Amino acid sequence: MRDMDALSGARVLVTGARVTGRAILEALTFLGVRATVTDDSPAALATFADDGVDTVAPADAVARIADYDLVVTSPGFPPTAPVLAAAAAAGVPIWGDVELAWRLDRSGRFGTPRQWLVVTGTNGKTTTTSMLYAMLQAADRRAVLCGNIGDPVLALLDQPADLLAVELSSFQLHWAPSLRPEAGVLLNLAEDHLDWHGSMQAYAHDKARVLTGRVAVGGLDDDLAARLLREAPAGTKVGFRLGEPGPGELGVRDGVLTDNAFAPGLALAAAGDISVAGPVGVLNALAAAALARAVDVPAPAIAHALVTFQVGRHRAEVVAVADSITYVDDSKATNPHAAQASITAFPRVVWVAGGLLKGASVDALVAETANRLVGAVLIGQDRRAVADALARHAPDVPVVELVTGEDSVVHGNDVSGVTRVTRVVPSGSQPLGEAVMTAVVDAARGLAHPGDTVLLAPAGASFDQFTSYGHRGDAFAAAVRAALR
Repeated sequence: MRDMDALSGARVLVTGARVTGRAILEALTFLGVRATVTDDSPAALATFADDGVDTVAPADAVARIADYDLVVTSPGFPPTAPVLAAAAAAGVPIWGDVELAWRLDRSGRFGTPRQWLVVTGTNGKTTTTSMLYAMLQAADRRAVLCGNIGDPVLALLDQPADLLAVELSSFQLHWAPSLRPEAGVLLNLAEDHLDWHGSMQAYAHDKARVLTGRVAVGGLDDDLAARLLREAPAGTKVGFRLGEPGPGELGVRDGVLTDNAFAPGLALAAAGDISVAGPVGVLNALAAAALARAVDVPAPAIAHALVTFQVGRHRAEVVAVADSITYVDDSKATNPHAAQASITAFPRVVWVAGGLLKGASVDALVAETANRLVGAVLIGQDRRAVADALARHAPDVPVVELVTGEDSVVHGNDVSGVTRVTRVVPSGSQPLGEAVMTAVVDAARGLAHPGDTVLLAPAGASFDQFTSYGHRGDAFAAAVRAALR
């Protein structure tokens, strides 16, 4: 089904009855498709049914999968989901929402096809995409920000724009095999979402789809990203690094971000003007600048964007400074690679960590950052894995484990006398997440000294105790403010 005109009258199953599913449905309705929606949540399906949309329970969709000409899926559904596995077995094509958006855009139904500038990586996607969008705006280019940040691409195809600044996750890339961006960047690559992809090899394969367009950009300080860049089929390959840039690279020369790829030796901006702390901020800026330069954004616009750029919520966000102790919310650090980048931005850290590790190991993270850790407060389902890594690689770091409910087996004494102690989160009128963060801040204040940073960089997902990483960050900030009153 390569021709979009062939979709008219087709029977299409939409998997996912939430924001992306609604965007898919609206796009398919525009094409004259007979669409049916399925979802694991009966309540979500009921909302669509109330709007007059045909719906089907997942088990029934599996049984009737041969009735459909195409499945268009929301990105959260893995290939192992029963309905998608059944579609694959029956030879029914499966597209993601990004694949549908790409094909619609290429078809010219919304005017001249846009230039897609796509950002992916294990960490730094949102900050880099936001920096890129700021650069395009500073250059007065008609652009929209979309994808895994803000609105789905499908929802913005009718907007007047020449360029799309698109953040894409590995899930979205998995279901977008036709995507060939004008320029795409792979920032970095580390273990994450292995429970979804099944293996590191499969995860890397999906991420590398961003490198299949006219210009492929990769982080050279990351071994895996650098290898995938070398292997990429793109016509133009551009690397970026923290050090001096070689030919075809962007890097830092005498404290200045320098383009040695599109205009050799061109100074872009002072590294000291970047608001995102640590080396990760410089790398994100270089990656964004590489994509911007790929579409001829001038150096002054890049410099202006970086000077005025503000980091997003829950991304190394300073919550408070009191008694010379800084409290930082980096709840968006939902995997070990992101947490390591966050910790290395500060010299002395009381680390708040834990949650759902999604199959990833934290040993390398702890080993690499042990010399910066002055304490750790551990929460959530996989806190024991973090505690064990600390015992192996940072045995002198005081650790407080916080447990809840039937998990509350207490051992140890006060932190002042030992390096390992477990405390029970008091039950009371507070919701679980808020109670956990109240206990976190109390424990962290007991470990921190003037000059230290209490850093929420969990290295895991939040859904065991919170509704989202944003909820986790907000609960931390509220607990900090309450403790400092």
